[in-house]
Amino acid sequence: MMKTFLLVACLLIAVAGIWFYRLAGPAQLELADRWWPGHGDATGPILRGLAYGDPSGTQQRYDIYFPAGASADEAAHCGTTKYPALLFFHGGSWRDGDRESYAFVGRAFAARGFITFIADYRKAPAHRFPDFIDDAAAAIASARRELGKRDCADPDRLFVMGHSAGAHITMLAALDPKWLGAHGLDSSAIAGIIGLAGPYDFYPFTSDAARDALGHWPKPEETQPIHFANGNAPPMLLLTGDADTTVKPRNSKVLAKRIAESKGSAHTEFYPGVTHSGIIMAIARPFRGKAPVIDDILAFTAQQAR
Repeated sequence: MMKTFLLVACLLIAVAGIWFYRLAGPAQLELADRWWPGHGDATGPILRGLAYGDPSGTQQRYDIYFPAGASADEAAHCGTTKYPALLFFHGGSWRDGDRESYAFVGRAFAARGFITFIADYRKAPAHRFPDFIDDAAAAIASARRELGKRDCADPDRLFVMGHSAGAHITMLAALDPKWLGAHGLDSSAIAGIIGLAGPYDFYPFTSDAARDALGHWPKPEETQPIHFANGNAPPMLLLTGDADTTVKPRNSKVLAKRIAESKGSAHTEFYPGVTHSGIIMAIARPFRGKAPVIDDILAFTAQQAR
């Protein structure tokens, strides 16, 4: 009887895993990460819904996840401990997604010693290019200010990361100088950029989502991060799966090549068999065996501190 029970349990777990891998969205990933057996990712305090733009709106906001050893109190002193920070922008074709569904990203990196910001931004169809790029730059500037208020934070070790459309807005905000410049910053405000399955060179537009969010702009080259690639960009880590049919891996290849030709720094990793959604799933606890996404990010950020 016990063997039969264990066999059935294993089959149910396997079926559930396949369902999540093929069908789950970020909200389901968040649920799976939260309820997965074993010890979860331990964090410190969490500040939710801080406005970095219009305080009356709901989208120009982020949540901050602190490491277990850190305090959210601006008056707290941490001695010699200075935590690095990670600011994450979610994907969703410039029209979908919300920061709450990516809490698993906040927990994962806060548990590994980062003050982690999970940001929302304005989306299509109500907001089209360049509104979400300006939001990314505004969130970067705001995160720097938040870090500057806290003794236990290191504002000069702010890394920015995005998945899919979030990687696009992250990269464009960092590479086109006018966006950070509007907030009195330049790309040196960023210690490094981490792109997960990002579209960086995708004109002419082939999807309805891209045409809706970006296609109205009179100079389409200005929507493309590849157009602004330069050797003075912050160091980059570009991660993608070789089975990604939504955003082709060539996007990472051509951007890394252009940055290298400009004498900049861009490292790529292509994960065998990993899909477009699989790369963000690899941050959630049930699916970390799919690809060493977290380990590669930690190695990259540690390298920039040397």
